[in-house]
Amino acid sequence: MPAKQRGSTYRHGTKQWGVRFFDARGVRVRKGGFPSKSAALTYFRDVVEPQLLGGSAPVPALTLAEFVPLYLERQGATVRPRTVATLRERLRYALVTFGDVRLTELERMTDEIAAWRVRQPERVRYGRTGALRQVLGAAVRWGYMSSNPAALAGANPQPPPRAVRAFSRQELDAITSVLHPAYAPLPIFVAATGLRPEEWQALERRDVDRRTGTLTIARTVSSAEVVELGKTMRSRRQVPLTRRAIAMLDALPPRLDTPLLFPAPGGDVLNLDNFRRRVWVPAVRASAICTPARLYDLRSTFASDALAAGITVFELARVMGTSVAMIERHYGTLLDGAGAGIAGRLDALDTERDQATEEATDERP
Repeated sequence: MPAKQRGSTYRHGTKQWGVRFFDARGVRVRKGGFPSKSAALTYFRDVVEPQLLGGSAPVPALTLAEFVPLYLERQGATVRPRTVATLRERLRYALVTFGDVRLTELERMTDEIAAWRVRQPERVRYGRTGALRQVLGAAVRWGYMSSNPAALAGANPQPPPRAVRAFSRQELDAITSVLHPAYAPLPIFVAATGLRPEEWQALERRDVDRRTGTLTIARTVSSAEVVELGKTMRSRRQVPLTRRAIAMLDALPPRLDTPLLFPAPGGDVLNLDNFRRRVWVPAVRASAICTPARLYDLRSTFASDALAAGITVFELARVMGTSVAMIERHYGTLLDGAGAGIAGRLDALDTERDQATEEATDERP
């Protein structure tokens, strides 16, 4: 009789654990994604071992409120704290209505979930419903439920994107003129590079390569902490620096107490909420430009200018660190007006080829 398996643990990434075992056919299996060594062994004891002995894994009858912390703990081992915080906030509204309901009972409440979804405000409906679908999907995968009632309740379409707000050159100059010298170059620099706020918050002088005229996005700010990005092409990217962007870097006041390009007054990472309230909003009001004027609209300004300059959607997605689908979704209205420019570039290409053909014909004996 073969020896009883105990399961062996192994490191799965830098912050996770996994468990190895042989299934009923004698095939070696790995199961990872556990936050601790004990959690991996518990999974083997409670889920795998009963199945190997011919039984079914006992699953506790958890309520939604009891399952959500378990899900967030496991999710937190693979994602940033900010992502977990967002999920927790979005799930709070489902917990108010369904928190005391057992997952096995929730399976039969598709109609109630559909009614709950309709009651959510339009701008947040997608996120709250998506969070519930996500957590119940995990409950199905882990054997606590046999079906996902939130998915069966119907489609969860994304809300229409916000209208694109791009700053004009005059508006950017007006905002710059009323800002403190430490932040005066910021609006024009961000509008010329398309960086997200959490990206320019973490920028350091070493990220600027003046020889190649590029800027490397190597870090981001998450939950008020600077996080190093992975070293793959997908995680990090290079952004070309225009003459206007370089001029704004040159205009930054020199500081020896911090490597950050746009630090807080004390040299630490800038608090974005404080910056919006104490610096950005007063500057927008003082400049008397048309509102609303969000800080994130500086990124939209870059996208608008890039498309107007004939930059392709693929190139723009690479530079902005997003997908082609997201560019088309958020800036589709700008793409709709690009037809004349595309036609002009194609006409210019045809003219160039016609001239080359005529020159080749003239040179023939």
